[in-house]
Amino acid sequence: MAENNYSVTNEFILVGFSDHPNLKTPLFLVFSAIYLITMVGNLGLVALIYVERRLHTPMYIFLGNLALMDSCCSCAITPKMLENFFSVDRKISLYECMVQFYFLCLAETTDCFLLAAMAYDRYVAICNPLQYHTMMSKKLCLQMTTGAYIAGNLHPMIEVGLLLRLTFCRSNVIKHFFCDVLPLYRISCIDPHINELILFILAGSIQIFTITIVLVSYIYILFTIFTMKSNEGRGKALSTCASHFLSVSIFYGSLLFMYAQPHSVNEGDKDIPVAIFYTLVIPLLNPFIYSLRNKEVINVMKRTMKKR
Repeated sequence: MAENNYSVTNEFILVGFSDHPNLKTPLFLVFSAIYLITMVGNLGLVALIYVERRLHTPMYIFLGNLALMDSCCSCAITPKMLENFFSVDRKISLYECMVQFYFLCLAETTDCFLLAAMAYDRYVAICNPLQYHTMMSKKLCLQMTTGAYIAGNLHPMIEVGLLLRLTFCRSNVIKHFFCDVLPLYRISCIDPHINELILFILAGSIQIFTITIVLVSYIYILFTIFTMKSNEGRGKALSTCASHFLSVSIFYGSLLFMYAQPHSVNEGDKDIPVAIFYTLVIPLLNPFIYSLRNKEVINVMKRTMKKR
């Protein structure tokens, strides 16, 4: 009965980093630099892969789409976060909240499937190089990319549809720097148990399915690498796979910690540090991990700059 005295709200306040007012300007500058580098790095990589025909191979098509989704993730989160550093009210409407979460969920879910596709591509290239063009055809590449985008859209559609069944009356304060689903559950005046259960099932299933593909692919890759006779080839393959696997580990570890734990809705104090990793740090690092350590991409960049 007490909950009936609350007024239903359709507008929220994003608290963000207001607990550190003295760090407002330094944090604004740091996150602005991260956003700029992320967008230039990822969109530059997308443009390079698009214009250079030599990079129209499955590996780079997956990489280009991953960079595109990382840009989408940054665009969904960072502009509003930067605005709120100097905003007086830091308000965001319910529908802006839903849109922000939709594109974040789209980017993260699609990334999961693209990372799995990239791991499979590396498995075929290293373990079955003579059959690469047969096993990893353009048709299969297109099907895998399309499937990643379909799954990437279905997941946020379900989550946003379930969010619309909730009403928010406990508070209009979201203790986060963006509209994530877990902080919204905490201020719902309707029991979000069903939402939390479906989130746990969907997020856990997606991550376990894609992680399994990544792990199995890398187990086969490692067996193949350690049987290589050439030390140079072994070192090159290990270097490439180690950097890729490090990025995948941070990405999946952050998502599993956030969304695939039972009762994670009650652990609000852990949200922001973990969220910074998968929304800001990973999109920043991916262009460097996947392209600047790749000699073929560097050579194409040098040739393009010389032509310009």
